[in-house]
Formats: sequence, C-alpha cells, structure tokens
Amino acid sequence: MKPGTKLKSQVCDAEVMVIRCGAGQIECGGAAMAEDKPAEPGTPAEGFAGGVLMGKRYVDAAGAFELLCVKPGKGSLAVDGVLLSVKDAKPLPASD
Repeated sequence: MKPGTKLKSQVCDAEVMVIRCGAGQIECGGAAMAEDKPAEPGTPAEGFAGGVLMGKRYVDAAGAFELLCVKPGKGSLAVDGVLLSVKDAKPLPASD
C-alpha cells in the first residue's frame, strides 16, 4: 500500500485515501478495506459502527497511519482492530 491509494469499505459506503501507511491491515466496520467495492456490502461489526466523516483525517496513536475520508460511511476506521481517531487541527499562532 502506498500514499494516494483509494480504499473502499466492504461493509458500508465509506471510502478513504491513504496519506501515510505503516505495517498493518486497514479496516472499516471490522472488515478489511479493499481497492474494489463489494458486490454485496455487509454490516459493520458491533463496536465498529461509529461512522466516518467526509474531509476528516484519521490517525493511529503511533502516527504510522493517516487516512483521509473521501466518502462518509457507517463503519469506524481501524488498523489491526485498534480504532483510529480524528486528527486535530493545528492551532494558529497568536498574533499579538
């Protein structure tokens, strides 16, 4: 997997673009994401149905993964079963 790769959820409508990628399996709704859309989507697993928001960046605690949501969905993003969090915006410098 490399930066710029688009991945699609196998359980909802979510799509993400890889910004930064480490070693591990990217998941949405508890199922591995793939470059192709499934013929018949499943349902998000319990605990992985928090949803993703379009335009938000999602990162892991170590900073090895960064994903940009390009299409919202009902599943939550995770890497190897560990949920990703929304990346906070950097505060602007004070202009005294």
